[in-house]
Amino acid sequence: MTTAGNFRSTVARAACDVSVAGVPWPAYKVIALIVGIAAFVVVGALTLSAAPAVLSAAGAATVSWLGFSVFCSSRR
Repeated sequence: MTTAGNFRSTVARAACDVSVAGVPWPAYKVIALIVGIAAFVVVGALTLSAAPAVLSAAGAATVSWLGFSVFCSSRR
């Protein structure tokens, strides 16, 4: 039997999950990967150098990962 608390928890978890190849991933991980790739491409195109592109992509992905993980965990 499902209680209201379990239902709310399940809905919040489903809202923060994305199916990648049939495997549920937390949405914040997918968003962080996309942000990191976008930062890598933009900074790489602007600087034409790998070092700033990799460092900025890692920083952008880390900040977005931490920020969105707090948002998704607070919804559970």
